[in-house]
Amino acid sequence: MIKQARFNKKQQVVNELVRQIESGLMEDGYVLPGEEQLAEELGVSRSTLHKALMELERRKYIARRTAGGSVVTFDGIPLDQKKGWAQALASTGARIHTEQLKLEAVERPDLNLLFGLSHFIVLERRRRRSDGTAISLERSFIPAIGGLEGLPGVGMIEDSLTITLAAYGFIGDHGDQWIGAEPLNDEDAYLLGRPAGTVFLKTLRTTYDRHGRLMEHVESWLDPTHFRMHHSFGAPNELE
Repeated sequence: MIKQARFNKKQQVVNELVRQIESGLMEDGYVLPGEEQLAEELGVSRSTLHKALMELERRKYIARRTAGGSVVTFDGIPLDQKKGWAQALASTGARIHTEQLKLEAVERPDLNLLFGLSHFIVLERRRRRSDGTAISLERSFIPAIGGLEGLPGVGMIEDSLTITLAAYGFIGDHGDQWIGAEPLNDEDAYLLGRPAGTVFLKTLRTTYDRHGRLMEHVESWLDPTHFRMHHSFGAPNELE
């Protein structure tokens, strides 16, 4: 009897949510409240609600979107790195000046172990605050393929790597990012105007296009006074 009662409670929740979905009260793309709030609204335990949501997911009424992940923030504001660092920083309202230090062909045998490529175009950029303080150093390694090998000769479109890559048929689709902390070596410390050994955040971000081709591998050094890493976890349930 106890098991039957639990099943009925779960089924009541399933039936109620199906009714709201099929009647249009919950439209496609509607994000359900968090489980704690939804359980309270429906008058059931979180355990019962969780089982009901699993049933709805199995029946394709809802989908669980993986929204968790890590983002880099600048002075507490999340940066949308899909736009590239320049646009992401500009969107915060910060007055940041970007300097292009280098755009040339390089050989990186160490990256051949990771990507099966060793010939790259490197774009090196430094960013400064309005007071002249350098806050980041970035080296973007772009595979010298698909016409991109001529990039040092023609330059970037609108000074944007994102726009340039799109013009060559490379549109970011997925990737990964590693974030840690490392002391600056002599060269990087000089470019950033800091003593050698100063600890900066270091990010390694790799982006692939929709065809699975390596599009960009970026090594960045970020001033931890301004940059932080924010991590979120869990995801709301969303109607398919």
